[in-house]
Amino acid sequence: MTAQNIGDWRGRILRGDCLHLCDSLPEGAADLILFSPPYDSIRSYGGGWKTDLPRLGEELFRLAKNGGVCAVVIGDGTKNHAKTLTTFSLATDWCARAGWRLFECCIYHRDGNPGAWWSRRFRVDHEYVLFFVKGEKPARFDKSPLMVPSKHAGKIYSGTDRLTGGGLKKITPKAVNPKKCRGTVWRYAASNTEGNRLKLRHPATFPDKLAEDVILCFTAPGETVLDPMCGSGTTCVMAAKNGRQYAGMEISPEYCAIAEKRLREEAPELPLARAALG
Repeated sequence: MTAQNIGDWRGRILRGDCLHLCDSLPEGAADLILFSPPYDSIRSYGGGWKTDLPRLGEELFRLAKNGGVCAVVIGDGTKNHAKTLTTFSLATDWCARAGWRLFECCIYHRDGNPGAWWSRRFRVDHEYVLFFVKGEKPARFDKSPLMVPSKHAGKIYSGTDRLTGGGLKKITPKAVNPKKCRGTVWRYAASNTEGNRLKLRHPATFPDKLAEDVILCFTAPGETVLDPMCGSGTTCVMAAKNGRQYAGMEISPEYCAIAEKRLREEAPELPLARAALG
């Protein structure tokens, strides 16, 4: 498949292997890349597909604009009573070989399964969100949509702050703002609380709000969001609903159909997604 026979790839769910499809798109095509890859065989996707994540990092780096961001929602399995380190291996490989820089590592916190009382491990309540940037810094970084309520809003704040050199700085008394900057732990209810039965036909989803927050932070209306493993289509749906252009890639015909149907039902004012067969 070539870029010519893909045609206008924006506003579409492209069906096929993401590595082949990425190779067919022009350099610097995406302002934001947001996806969650399969990792450590924690879920079965019905096709036995495998992805060369190191090579994918290189392909996505080529597709990102200068200042573009790639957000990867990922976690680690447990084998022989120890973590696989898949997350950390991906991060170090992409930075060392592909050219990415790690802008930030956030924790996506959601309550895990209660687990048995006799388990010899902690309950897993988190995944990671790795934010990679191409170039020195993100071209766009707007934290205003991500502000959270301040616990002590309106109270008068005074005292001292510790300086980076170890000294103390006296604070001029002031009222605490109603909202504050979000930290690196992002808390969401799991996707199964959203009530979207169509979305949950995919075995591994992340919350709509997580995708929306990333999109609003790192892109402006009209810019392009790419999901190379779009699954149930969450990234594409939230991009469309927020006035961004989108493109999704998915190897499973079943999941392509789910993503397309979600786009028709949840973003009906926009052009319908079309499957591009490779």
